[in-house]
Amino acid sequence: MTAFIDEHRDAYGVEPICKVLPIAPSTYYAQAARQADPELRSNRSWRDDALCGEIRRIWDENKQVYGVRKVWHQLLREGFGVARCTVARLMKRLGLAGVVRGKVIKTTHSNKAAPCPRDQVNRQFRAERPNLLWVSDFTYVSTWQGFVYVAFVIDVFARRIVGWKVSSSARTDFVLDALEQALHARRPTEGGLIHHSDRGVQYVSIRYTERLAQAGVEPSVGSVGDSYDNALAESINGLYKAEVIHRRSWANREAVELATLEWVDWFNNTRLLGPIGNIPPAEAEAAYYRQIRELAMAA
Repeated sequence: MTAFIDEHRDAYGVEPICKVLPIAPSTYYAQAARQADPELRSNRSWRDDALCGEIRRIWDENKQVYGVRKVWHQLLREGFGVARCTVARLMKRLGLAGVVRGKVIKTTHSNKAAPCPRDQVNRQFRAERPNLLWVSDFTYVSTWQGFVYVAFVIDVFARRIVGWKVSSSARTDFVLDALEQALHARRPTEGGLIHHSDRGVQYVSIRYTERLAQAGVEPSVGSVGDSYDNALAESINGLYKAEVIHRRSWANREAVELATLEWVDWFNNTRLLGPIGNIPPAEAEAAYYRQIRELAMAA
């Protein structure tokens, strides 16, 4: 509004313009004085400018996907005492916004005649420790050279991605590779680990089931006709599609693989997750093991 007055004041004068616009002449002159002499700016104005720089830094450092809530929590983690409404106001001023997840597209193809393990999770996607419950699912990505498929294995305790694979084929080998990566990375030895998936033919195949048994992992498969039978894994897929895939076009499998590698590292070690207290998965697991060590030393 002050810019409009500046543009037309020579032709019409400040007071006549202010009579038409909902602004007092004194307000305009005060704003003009602050622009001419920055020392007259309010403390809030100075603080807003400083916060804008921090907000943009956090937004850029986190792949430009954070919305108001995530930016606010990261500011709090870094010691900035700021209200969420202030972050919302300043992000609006800067034109910054988080990514929005699109509609979930079903990729599972099940064989209703195939025998399946029973559902041992029953939508209760909670675990008291790492390596107690894993969930698996895969999604697809359209590239210039055709579709590629991306599979994830997630440890439910801290939502940490423990295995993943990008492939040009959606055969059983593809999801087996993600499982093998998870088994190699975690080496579960405490027993009692449950692996949960939907009824996709890849996950109920003989080869996949036999590998789980060989590793001492108990299988669990979602119930028929239940759209929430693997909700946690589908939620991670949704974040992946919104934060990586839907933001650009993809030339080939190699490009998707590199982007997925970078995203998984950021997701596990940096991204704040609300369900685990707005901290990264790696930090949540480190806190768990630190507590276990402290209890053992105190015993």
